[in-house]
Amino acid sequence: MSADDLLNREALLRLAPGQRPAVDPAELRTRVVHFGLGAFHRAHQAVFTEQAAARSGEPWGITAVAPRSAATVRALRDQDCLYSLTERRPDGHRTRVVGSVVGALTMGPDARTVDALLADPEVTVVTLTVTEKGYHRSPSTGGLDTAAGPVAADLTTAADGPLATVVGRLAAGLAARMRAGAPPINVVSCDNMADNGAALGRVVHDYIRASAWPDRAEILDRMAEAVAFPATVVDRIVPATSEADRAAADAALGMRDALPVTGEPYRQWVLEDSFAAPRPPWELDGALFVPDVAPYQLTKLRLLNGSHSALAYLGSATGLTTIAGTMAADWGERLVRALCAEVAPTLPADGPDPVAYADDLLVRFRNPAMHHLLRQIGSDGSLKITERWLPALRELRARGASTPVLELALAAWADSTRRADGPPDPAAEALTACWEPATRPAETVRALLRVLGAVDLADDDALTAAVADRLPALRAGRVEV
Repeated sequence: MSADDLLNREALLRLAPGQRPAVDPAELRTRVVHFGLGAFHRAHQAVFTEQAAARSGEPWGITAVAPRSAATVRALRDQDCLYSLTERRPDGHRTRVVGSVVGALTMGPDARTVDALLADPEVTVVTLTVTEKGYHRSPSTGGLDTAAGPVAADLTTAADGPLATVVGRLAAGLAARMRAGAPPINVVSCDNMADNGAALGRVVHDYIRASAWPDRAEILDRMAEAVAFPATVVDRIVPATSEADRAAADAALGMRDALPVTGEPYRQWVLEDSFAAPRPPWELDGALFVPDVAPYQLTKLRLLNGSHSALAYLGSATGLTTIAGTMAADWGERLVRALCAEVAPTLPADGPDPVAYADDLLVRFRNPAMHHLLRQIGSDGSLKITERWLPALRELRARGASTPVLELALAAWADSTRRADGPPDPAAEALTACWEPATRPAETVRALLRVLGAVDLADDDALTAAVADRLPALRAGRVEV
Protein backbone atom coordinates (compact mmCIF):
# COMPACT_ATOMS: atom_id res chain seq x y z
CA MET A 1 0.00 0.00 0.00
CA SER A 2 1.18 3.53 -0.71
CA ALA A 3 1.25 6.50 1.65
CA ASP A 4 -2.05 7.57 0.07
CA ASP A 5 -3.64 4.45 1.55
CA LEU A 6 -3.04 5.56 5.15
CA LEU A 7 -6.09 5.57 7.41
CA ASN A 8 -7.32 9.14 7.96
CA ARG A 9 -10.56 11.12 7.94
CA GLU A 10 -10.54 11.57 4.19
CA ALA A 11 -10.34 7.80 3.71
CA LEU A 12 -13.31 6.96 5.94
CA LEU A 13 -15.83 7.07 3.11
CA ARG A 14 -13.96 4.24 1.40
CA LEU A 15 -14.78 1.94 4.32
CA ALA A 16 -17.89 -0.19 4.59
CA PRO A 17 -20.50 1.51 6.83
CA GLY A 18 -19.99 -1.08 9.57
CA GLN A 19 -16.27 -0.25 9.70
CA ARG A 20 -16.65 3.51 10.14
CA PRO A 21 -16.59 5.32 13.48
CA ALA A 22 -19.87 5.54 15.38
CA VAL A 23 -19.44 9.34 15.41
CA ASP A 24 -18.12 11.96 13.02
CA PRO A 25 -14.81 12.98 14.63
CA ALA A 26 -15.16 16.47 13.14
CA GLU A 27 -18.19 17.07 15.37
CA LEU A 28 -16.34 16.26 18.63
CA ARG A 29 -14.44 18.64 20.91
CA THR A 30 -11.88 17.89 23.60
CA ARG A 31 -13.89 17.40 26.78
CA VAL A 32 -11.83 14.49 28.12
CA VAL A 33 -8.04 14.43 28.64
CA HIS A 34 -6.52 10.98 28.91
CA PHE A 35 -3.04 10.17 30.20
CA GLY A 36 -1.67 6.98 28.64
CA LEU A 37 -1.86 6.33 24.92
CA GLY A 38 -1.60 2.55 25.16
CA ALA A 39 -3.69 -0.16 23.56
CA PHE A 40 -5.93 -0.68 26.57
CA HIS A 41 -7.31 2.85 26.58
CA ARG A 42 -7.94 2.72 22.85
CA ALA A 43 -9.81 -0.59 23.20
CA HIS A 44 -11.76 0.36 26.33
CA GLN A 45 -12.45 3.93 27.56
CA ALA A 46 -12.19 5.39 24.05
CA VAL A 47 -14.83 2.93 22.83
CA PHE A 48 -17.21 3.67 25.71
CA THR A 49 -16.72 7.41 25.11
CA GLU A 50 -17.34 7.10 21.38
CA GLN A 51 -20.57 5.19 21.97
CA ALA A 52 -21.65 7.68 24.67
CA ALA A 53 -21.14 10.55 22.22
CA ALA A 54 -22.93 8.72 19.41
CA ARG A 55 -25.95 7.77 21.52
CA SER A 56 -26.31 11.09 23.32
CA GLY A 57 -25.40 13.48 20.52
CA GLU A 58 -22.99 15.23 22.89
CA PRO A 59 -19.52 16.15 21.53
CA TRP A 60 -17.37 14.12 23.93
CA GLY A 61 -13.94 14.01 22.30
CA ILE A 62 -10.67 12.85 23.88
CA THR A 63 -7.20 14.35 23.71
CA ALA A 64 -4.76 11.60 24.65
CA VAL A 65 -1.45 12.44 26.32
CA ALA A 66 1.45 10.02 25.96
CA PRO A 67 3.83 10.25 28.95
CA ARG A 68 6.81 9.32 26.80
CA SER A 69 6.07 7.87 23.36
CA ALA A 70 6.46 10.72 20.88
CA ALA A 71 6.51 8.16 18.05
CA THR A 72 3.02 6.93 18.95
CA VAL A 73 1.75 10.53 19.06
CA ARG A 74 3.22 11.26 15.63
CA ALA A 75 1.72 8.10 14.17
CA LEU A 76 -1.69 8.90 15.61
CA ARG A 77 -1.59 12.48 14.34
CA ASP A 78 -0.65 11.24 10.87
CA GLN A 79 -3.93 9.30 10.91
CA ASP A 80 -6.06 12.21 12.17
CA CYS A 81 -6.14 10.34 15.51
CA LEU A 82 -8.08 7.43 13.98
CA TYR A 83 -7.19 3.78 14.56
CA SER A 84 -8.85 0.41 14.18
CA LEU A 85 -10.08 -2.02 16.81
CA THR A 86 -10.40 -5.71 15.99
CA GLU A 87 -12.56 -7.86 18.23
CA ARG A 88 -11.13 -11.37 18.30
CA ARG A 89 -14.14 -13.65 18.29
CA PRO A 90 -14.10 -17.43 18.05
CA ASP A 91 -16.49 -17.13 15.08
CA GLY A 92 -14.35 -14.57 13.24
CA HIS A 93 -12.68 -11.20 13.75
CA ARG A 94 -14.55 -7.89 13.40
CA THR A 95 -12.59 -4.74 12.57
CA ARG A 96 -13.82 -1.15 12.71
CA VAL A 97 -12.38 2.36 13.17
CA VAL A 98 -12.76 4.28 16.45
CA GLY A 99 -13.24 8.05 16.20
CA SER A 100 -13.41 9.44 19.75
CA VAL A 101 -9.77 10.53 20.00
CA VAL A 102 -9.46 14.01 18.49
CA GLY A 103 -6.02 15.07 19.72
CA ALA A 104 -2.67 13.54 20.71
CA LEU A 105 0.08 15.17 22.77
CA THR A 106 3.43 14.17 24.25
CA MET A 107 3.54 15.10 27.92
CA GLY A 108 6.99 16.69 28.03
CA PRO A 109 7.22 18.72 24.81
CA ASP A 110 3.52 19.65 24.92
CA ALA A 111 3.45 20.52 28.64
CA ARG A 112 1.92 23.97 28.18
CA THR A 113 -0.83 22.63 25.92
CA VAL A 114 -1.60 19.85 28.41
CA ASP A 115 -1.85 22.37 31.25
CA ALA A 116 -4.08 24.63 29.15
CA LEU A 117 -6.46 21.71 28.55
CA LEU A 118 -6.48 20.76 32.23
CA ALA A 119 -7.46 24.36 33.04
CA ASP A 120 -10.04 24.57 30.20
CA PRO A 121 -13.58 24.88 31.63
CA GLU A 122 -14.90 22.70 28.81
CA VAL A 123 -12.68 19.80 29.93
CA THR A 124 -14.49 18.12 32.82
CA VAL A 125 -12.96 14.63 32.81
CA VAL A 126 -9.40 13.33 33.07
CA THR A 127 -8.83 9.59 32.75
CA LEU A 128 -5.63 7.62 33.30
CA THR A 129 -4.17 4.28 32.21
CA VAL A 130 -0.53 4.59 33.25
CA THR A 131 -0.16 1.20 35.05
CA GLU A 132 0.68 0.77 38.71
CA LYS A 133 4.24 2.05 38.34
CA GLY A 134 3.00 5.41 37.01
CA TYR A 135 1.70 6.33 40.47
CA HIS A 136 5.11 6.12 42.22
CA ARG A 137 3.53 4.86 45.43
CA SER A 138 5.60 3.91 48.45
CA PRO A 139 5.21 0.18 49.18
CA SER A 140 5.15 0.89 52.91
CA THR A 141 2.74 3.84 53.08
CA GLY A 142 0.73 3.71 49.84
CA GLY A 143 1.36 7.45 49.46
CA LEU A 144 3.64 9.19 46.98
CA ASP A 145 7.28 8.10 47.14
CA THR A 146 8.80 11.58 47.10
CA ALA A 147 12.29 10.06 47.26
CA ALA A 148 11.79 8.23 43.94
CA GLY A 149 14.15 9.73 41.38
CA PRO A 150 11.59 10.98 38.83
CA VAL A 151 9.31 12.41 41.54
CA ALA A 152 12.16 14.14 43.36
CA ALA A 153 13.34 15.62 40.05
CA ASP A 154 9.85 16.88 39.20
CA LEU A 155 9.50 18.55 42.60
CA THR A 156 12.57 20.68 41.80
CA THR A 157 11.33 21.58 38.29
CA ALA A 158 9.13 24.57 37.48
CA ALA A 159 5.45 23.60 37.32
CA ASP A 160 5.21 24.60 33.65
CA GLY A 161 8.41 22.75 32.77
CA PRO A 162 8.83 19.30 31.19
CA LEU A 163 7.82 17.20 34.19
CA ALA A 164 8.65 13.50 33.85
CA THR A 165 5.85 11.95 35.94
CA VAL A 166 2.14 11.87 35.19
CA VAL A 167 1.49 12.61 38.87
CA GLY A 168 3.54 15.80 38.64
CA ARG A 169 1.99 16.93 35.35
CA LEU A 170 -1.52 16.21 36.61
CA ALA A 171 -0.89 18.00 39.92
CA ALA A 172 0.53 21.04 38.11
CA GLY A 173 -2.41 21.14 35.71
CA LEU A 174 -4.99 20.80 38.47
CA ALA A 175 -3.22 23.53 40.45
CA ALA A 176 -3.45 25.83 37.42
CA ARG A 177 -7.15 25.01 37.14
CA MET A 178 -7.75 25.81 40.80
CA ARG A 179 -5.87 29.11 40.49
CA ALA A 180 -7.96 30.06 37.44
CA GLY A 181 -11.19 29.36 39.31
CA ALA A 182 -12.32 26.95 36.58
CA PRO A 183 -15.32 24.65 37.20
CA PRO A 184 -15.00 21.29 38.99
CA ILE A 185 -13.40 18.31 37.26
CA ASN A 186 -13.40 14.51 37.55
CA VAL A 187 -10.10 12.61 37.63
CA VAL A 188 -10.73 8.95 36.88
CA SER A 189 -8.11 6.26 37.44
CA CYS A 190 -8.58 3.26 35.15
CA ASP A 191 -5.57 1.31 36.43
CA ASN A 192 -5.70 -2.07 38.15
CA MET A 193 -5.26 -1.08 41.78
CA ALA A 194 -7.49 -1.60 44.78
CA ASP A 195 -9.33 1.65 45.56
CA ASN A 196 -7.64 3.27 42.57
CA GLY A 197 -9.52 6.56 42.92
CA ALA A 198 -8.34 7.14 46.48
CA ALA A 199 -4.82 5.97 45.52
CA LEU A 200 -4.64 8.52 42.72
CA GLY A 201 -6.11 11.27 44.88
CA ARG A 202 -3.57 10.58 47.58
CA VAL A 203 -0.46 10.75 45.36
CA VAL A 204 -1.70 13.94 43.68
CA HIS A 205 -2.39 15.57 47.05
CA ASP A 206 0.97 14.33 48.37
CA TYR A 207 2.73 15.88 45.39
CA ILE A 208 1.11 19.26 45.97
CA ARG A 209 1.92 19.12 49.69
CA ALA A 210 5.56 18.32 48.86
CA SER A 211 5.82 21.10 46.26
CA ALA A 212 7.35 24.52 46.87
CA TRP A 213 4.23 26.32 45.62
CA PRO A 214 3.42 29.12 48.08
CA ASP A 215 -0.33 28.67 47.53
CA ARG A 216 -0.37 24.88 47.94
CA ALA A 217 -2.66 25.00 51.00
CA GLU A 218 -5.24 27.08 49.09
CA ILE A 219 -5.01 24.71 46.10
CA LEU A 220 -5.69 21.69 48.31
CA ASP A 221 -8.62 23.44 49.97
CA ARG A 222 -10.24 24.19 46.60
CA MET A 223 -9.52 20.69 45.29
CA ALA A 224 -11.48 19.22 48.21
CA GLU A 225 -14.61 20.79 46.70
CA ALA A 226 -13.77 20.89 43.00
CA VAL A 227 -11.94 17.65 42.12
CA ALA A 228 -13.49 14.18 42.34
CA PHE A 229 -11.41 10.98 42.23
CA PRO A 230 -14.01 8.23 41.68
CA ALA A 231 -12.90 4.61 41.90
CA THR A 232 -13.39 2.38 38.84
CA VAL A 233 -13.03 -1.17 37.64
CA VAL A 234 -12.06 -1.74 34.01
CA ASP A 235 -12.03 -5.09 32.29
CA ARG A 236 -11.11 -6.17 28.79
CA ILE A 237 -8.30 -8.44 27.67
CA VAL A 238 -6.20 -6.43 25.21
CA PRO A 239 -3.12 -8.30 23.95
CA ALA A 240 -0.06 -6.52 22.64
CA THR A 241 -0.47 -5.86 18.91
CA SER A 242 1.61 -8.17 16.72
CA GLU A 243 2.78 -7.78 13.14
CA ALA A 244 0.17 -10.35 12.16
CA ASP A 245 -2.48 -8.18 13.80
CA ARG A 246 -1.28 -5.19 11.80
CA ALA A 247 -1.42 -7.12 8.55
CA ALA A 248 -4.90 -8.44 9.34
CA ALA A 249 -6.19 -4.95 10.18
CA ASP A 250 -4.75 -3.53 6.94
CA ALA A 251 -6.38 -6.32 4.96
CA ALA A 252 -9.75 -5.85 6.65
CA LEU A 253 -9.72 -2.08 6.09
CA GLY A 254 -8.12 -2.04 2.65
CA MET A 255 -5.77 0.67 3.93
CA ARG A 256 -2.82 1.00 6.27
CA ASP A 257 -3.30 1.51 10.01
CA ALA A 258 -0.08 2.10 11.94
CA LEU A 259 -1.77 1.78 15.36
CA PRO A 260 -4.34 -1.03 15.33
CA VAL A 261 -5.47 -2.62 18.57
CA THR A 262 -7.17 -5.92 19.26
CA GLY A 263 -9.32 -7.13 22.14
CA GLU A 264 -11.69 -9.80 23.29
CA PRO A 265 -15.44 -9.23 22.76
CA TYR A 266 -16.05 -8.81 26.51
CA ARG A 267 -15.64 -5.39 28.12
CA GLN A 268 -16.82 -3.98 31.42
CA TRP A 269 -16.57 -0.64 33.22
CA VAL A 270 -17.83 -0.15 36.79
CA LEU A 271 -17.58 3.37 38.23
CA GLU A 272 -18.18 4.85 41.65
CA ASP A 273 -21.05 7.31 41.23
CA SER A 274 -19.30 10.25 42.89
CA PHE A 275 -18.59 12.75 40.12
CA ALA A 276 -18.16 16.49 40.69
CA ALA A 277 -18.64 17.65 37.10
CA PRO A 278 -20.34 16.61 33.82
CA ARG A 279 -19.16 13.33 32.31
CA PRO A 280 -19.92 11.27 29.19
CA PRO A 281 -23.07 9.15 29.62
CA TRP A 282 -21.02 5.94 29.53
CA GLU A 283 -24.01 4.01 30.91
CA LEU A 284 -25.56 4.27 27.42
CA ASP A 285 -22.92 1.74 26.36
CA GLY A 286 -23.32 -0.52 29.38
CA ALA A 287 -21.04 1.08 31.99
CA LEU A 288 -22.31 0.50 35.52
CA PHE A 289 -22.46 3.31 38.10
CA VAL A 290 -22.60 2.07 41.69
CA PRO A 291 -22.24 3.54 45.20
CA ASP A 292 -19.25 1.31 45.97
CA VAL A 293 -17.01 -0.42 43.42
CA ALA A 294 -15.02 -2.36 46.04
CA PRO A 295 -16.85 -5.68 45.58
CA TYR A 296 -16.31 -5.54 41.81
CA GLN A 297 -12.77 -4.26 42.19
CA LEU A 298 -11.63 -6.94 44.60
CA THR A 299 -13.31 -9.68 42.57
CA LYS A 300 -11.54 -8.59 39.41
CA LEU A 301 -8.16 -7.98 41.07
CA ARG A 302 -8.10 -11.24 42.98
CA LEU A 303 -9.84 -13.57 40.54
CA LEU A 304 -9.19 -12.28 37.00
CA ASN A 305 -5.92 -10.39 37.51
CA GLY A 306 -4.77 -12.86 40.15
CA SER A 307 -5.42 -15.82 37.84
CA HIS A 308 -3.79 -14.01 34.93
CA SER A 309 -0.58 -13.49 36.88
CA ALA A 310 -0.57 -17.07 38.14
CA LEU A 311 -1.07 -18.43 34.61
CA ALA A 312 1.67 -16.12 33.33
CA TYR A 313 4.38 -17.29 35.74
CA LEU A 314 3.38 -20.96 35.82
CA GLY A 315 2.95 -21.11 32.05
CA SER A 316 6.32 -19.48 31.48
CA ALA A 317 7.94 -21.98 33.85
CA THR A 318 6.70 -24.81 31.61
CA GLY A 319 7.73 -23.17 28.33
CA LEU A 320 4.31 -21.87 27.27
CA THR A 321 3.82 -18.41 25.79
CA THR A 322 0.10 -17.50 25.77
CA ILE A 323 -2.92 -17.61 28.07
CA ALA A 324 -4.82 -19.81 25.60
CA GLY A 325 -1.84 -22.17 25.64
CA THR A 326 -1.92 -22.43 29.42
CA MET A 327 -5.63 -23.21 29.30
CA ALA A 328 -4.89 -26.09 26.92
CA ALA A 329 -2.46 -27.58 29.46
CA ASP A 330 -3.88 -30.28 31.71
CA TRP A 331 -3.46 -28.01 34.76
CA GLY A 332 -4.82 -24.73 33.32
CA GLU A 333 -8.49 -25.04 34.23
CA ARG A 334 -7.65 -26.66 37.58
CA LEU A 335 -5.40 -23.75 38.46
CA VAL A 336 -8.01 -21.07 37.69
CA ARG A 337 -10.78 -22.87 39.56
CA ALA A 338 -8.54 -23.67 42.53
CA LEU A 339 -7.21 -20.11 42.81
CA CYS A 340 -10.72 -18.64 42.61
CA ALA A 341 -11.98 -21.07 45.26
CA GLU A 342 -9.01 -20.36 47.55
CA VAL A 343 -9.40 -16.57 47.32
CA ALA A 344 -13.23 -16.46 47.32
CA PRO A 345 -13.54 -16.26 51.15
CA THR A 346 -11.70 -12.90 51.07
CA LEU A 347 -14.26 -11.29 48.74
CA PRO A 348 -17.23 -9.15 49.82
CA ALA A 349 -20.53 -11.03 50.03
CA ASP A 350 -22.33 -8.42 47.90
CA GLY A 351 -20.01 -8.79 44.89
CA PRO A 352 -20.23 -11.03 41.82
CA ASP A 353 -20.65 -14.76 42.50
CA PRO A 354 -17.10 -16.23 42.54
CA VAL A 355 -18.11 -19.56 40.99
CA ALA A 356 -20.00 -17.93 38.09
CA TYR A 357 -17.14 -15.43 37.69
CA ALA A 358 -14.65 -18.30 37.42
CA ASP A 359 -16.86 -19.97 34.80
CA ASP A 360 -16.78 -16.77 32.73
CA LEU A 361 -13.01 -16.51 33.13
CA LEU A 362 -12.53 -19.98 31.71
CA VAL A 363 -14.52 -19.06 28.59
CA ARG A 364 -12.60 -15.81 28.15
CA PHE A 365 -9.16 -17.34 28.78
CA ARG A 366 -9.84 -20.23 26.38
CA ASN A 367 -10.83 -17.97 23.46
CA PRO A 368 -8.75 -19.48 20.62
CA ALA A 369 -8.69 -16.17 18.77
CA MET A 370 -6.77 -14.46 21.58
CA HIS A 371 -2.97 -14.55 21.71
CA HIS A 372 -2.35 -12.85 25.03
CA LEU A 373 1.35 -13.19 25.78
CA LEU A 374 2.43 -14.45 29.20
CA ARG A 375 5.46 -12.17 29.10
CA GLN A 376 3.21 -9.12 28.73
CA ILE A 377 1.05 -10.18 31.68
CA GLY A 378 4.07 -11.11 33.79
CA SER A 379 5.83 -7.76 33.36
CA ASP A 380 6.15 -5.46 36.40
CA GLY A 381 5.33 -8.38 38.70
CA SER A 382 6.78 -6.74 41.80
CA LEU A 383 4.04 -4.11 41.49
CA LYS A 384 1.21 -6.31 40.26
CA ILE A 385 1.32 -9.20 42.70
CA THR A 386 1.40 -6.88 45.71
CA GLU A 387 -2.13 -5.90 44.61
CA ARG A 388 -3.34 -9.19 43.13
CA TRP A 389 -2.08 -11.85 45.57
CA LEU A 390 -0.59 -10.50 48.77
CA PRO A 391 -3.65 -8.90 50.44
CA ALA A 392 -5.66 -12.12 50.00
CA LEU A 393 -2.69 -14.17 51.17
CA ARG A 394 -2.39 -12.08 54.35
CA GLU A 395 -6.11 -12.32 55.07
CA LEU A 396 -6.27 -16.09 54.56
CA ARG A 397 -3.18 -16.80 56.66
CA ALA A 398 -4.49 -14.55 59.43
CA ARG A 399 -7.57 -16.77 59.51
CA GLY A 400 -5.46 -19.90 59.66
CA ALA A 401 -6.62 -21.01 56.20
CA SER A 402 -4.34 -23.01 53.92
CA THR A 403 -3.02 -21.21 50.84
CA PRO A 404 -1.47 -23.86 48.54
CA VAL A 405 -2.43 -22.21 45.24
CA LEU A 406 -1.10 -18.79 46.18
CA GLU A 407 2.08 -20.45 47.45
CA LEU A 408 2.46 -22.21 44.09
CA ALA A 409 1.90 -18.94 42.23
CA LEU A 410 4.42 -17.14 44.45
CA ALA A 411 6.98 -19.85 43.78
CA ALA A 412 6.52 -19.43 40.02
CA TRP A 413 6.92 -15.65 40.33
CA ALA A 414 10.00 -16.10 42.53
CA ASP A 415 11.56 -18.46 39.98
CA SER A 416 10.88 -15.96 37.18
CA THR A 417 13.02 -13.36 38.98
CA ARG A 418 15.99 -15.74 38.83
CA ARG A 419 15.85 -16.32 35.08
CA ALA A 420 17.73 -13.95 32.80
CA ASP A 421 14.90 -14.19 30.27
CA GLY A 422 12.23 -13.42 32.87
CA PRO A 423 9.66 -10.67 32.31
CA PRO A 424 10.82 -7.04 32.74
CA ASP A 425 10.39 -5.52 36.18
CA PRO A 426 11.31 -2.12 37.65
CA ALA A 427 12.80 -3.91 40.68
CA ALA A 428 14.69 -6.47 38.58
CA GLU A 429 18.13 -5.58 39.95
CA ALA A 430 17.04 -5.87 43.59
CA LEU A 431 15.16 -9.10 42.89
CA THR A 432 18.06 -10.74 41.06
CA ALA A 433 20.38 -9.84 43.93
CA CYS A 434 18.29 -12.07 46.22
CA TRP A 435 19.56 -15.16 44.38
CA GLU A 436 22.97 -15.53 45.99
CA PRO A 437 24.37 -19.00 45.23
CA ALA A 438 24.94 -19.95 48.87
CA THR A 439 21.53 -18.76 50.09
CA ARG A 440 18.97 -21.36 51.18
CA PRO A 441 15.81 -21.27 49.01
CA ALA A 442 13.57 -20.21 51.91
CA GLU A 443 15.94 -17.31 52.64
CA THR A 444 15.80 -16.28 48.99
CA VAL A 445 12.00 -16.27 49.13
CA ARG A 446 12.21 -14.20 52.31
CA ALA A 447 14.50 -11.67 50.62
CA LEU A 448 12.24 -11.44 47.56
CA LEU A 449 9.22 -10.70 49.75
CA ARG A 450 11.15 -7.98 51.51
CA VAL A 451 11.89 -6.33 48.16
CA LEU A 452 8.11 -6.25 47.67
CA GLY A 453 7.74 -4.46 51.01
CA ALA A 454 5.96 -7.53 52.44
CA VAL A 455 8.05 -7.82 55.60
CA ASP A 456 5.20 -9.52 57.47
CA LEU A 457 5.01 -12.32 54.90
CA ALA A 458 8.81 -12.55 54.75
CA ASP A 459 8.79 -13.26 58.49
CA ASP A 460 6.24 -16.08 58.06
CA ASP A 461 8.57 -19.10 58.23
CA ALA A 462 5.86 -21.58 57.25
CA LEU A 463 5.03 -19.55 54.13
CA THR A 464 8.59 -19.05 52.93
CA ALA A 465 9.31 -22.75 53.44
CA ALA A 466 6.17 -23.78 51.56
CA VAL A 467 7.02 -21.50 48.64
CA ALA A 468 10.61 -22.75 48.54
CA ASP A 469 9.39 -26.36 48.56
CA ARG A 470 7.55 -25.70 45.28
CA LEU A 471 10.64 -24.55 43.39
CA PRO A 472 12.19 -27.91 42.40
CA ALA A 473 9.05 -29.16 40.61
CA LEU A 474 8.67 -25.88 38.74
CA ARG A 475 12.29 -25.98 37.61
CA ALA A 476 11.60 -29.45 36.29
CA GLY A 477 8.68 -28.05 34.28
CA ARG A 478 5.94 -29.55 36.46
CA VAL A 479 2.88 -27.66 37.72
CA GLU A 480 1.33 -29.50 40.63
CA VAL A 481 -2.06 -27.99 41.46
